[in-house]
Amino acid sequence: MILDLFRLDGKVAIITGAGRGIGAASALALAECGADVVISSRTQSDLDTVADLVAATGRRAITVAGDLADLDVVRSLAAAAQREFGRLDVVVNNVGGAIPLPFFDTTPEYLEEAFHFNVTTAHALNLAAVPLMLEHGGGAIINISSVMGRVAGRGYAAYGAVKAALTHYTELIAKDLAPRIRVNAIAAGSTATSALEIVTTTPELKSMMEDLTPLHRIADPEEIAAGVIYLASPAGAFLAGKVLEIDGGTDIPSLDFGLPDL
Repeated sequence: MILDLFRLDGKVAIITGAGRGIGAASALALAECGADVVISSRTQSDLDTVADLVAATGRRAITVAGDLADLDVVRSLAAAAQREFGRLDVVVNNVGGAIPLPFFDTTPEYLEEAFHFNVTTAHALNLAAVPLMLEHGGGAIINISSVMGRVAGRGYAAYGAVKAALTHYTELIAKDLAPRIRVNAIAAGSTATSALEIVTTTPELKSMMEDLTPLHRIADPEEIAAGVIYLASPAGAFLAGKVLEIDGGTDIPSLDFGLPDL
């Protein structure tokens, strides 16, 4: 049956930024498809909630609480997968983000910090994960990027630049790691996560975001997680170096900050 291609029975996945939002939804979706998971975020209580949901599916979740800007914490996730499960098959680099800022407030230091959090952390985890993945034949890496990596708007210099870098990084390492490891990305549109809470709870901002999205709504985290399952599972076995755009048809930023001319 075609649905069997979406199964991940016996596989092990790492998901960063998995306490809430897209990361939590992805962890639960992977578990529902048969995978055990290593989940990490800053807040242990959030991870415990997700771990309980995973356990209810009959799968195991190992939690690692820590600051994922710390590369030692990131690297430890691969070691946790090896120690607890003896294998690793899927990596979901979900942690990231950067607050949009006007041009003159986007300092070089802020840009470097954004690059570190969005791109360097993913590379550090991939470097630690790939040798383990190769031990069992290969696997899949999914990098969670953003529609802002390909569209332009005022205030997005840092966020858009680092997400564009993550997208192209995906395309580049897909060449390095093929054929045994498939690397793809998801360019997510506006999604109802805690990072957007200030927007989704402000009626005029929420209305703007919906109006500027062709499908006139904000995505649910589960809709992004469905893309993760596709790319991680045998259903996506012939995709490598591609960007799956789950963005509601967005071709302009869904938030206009109204920044004036200089």
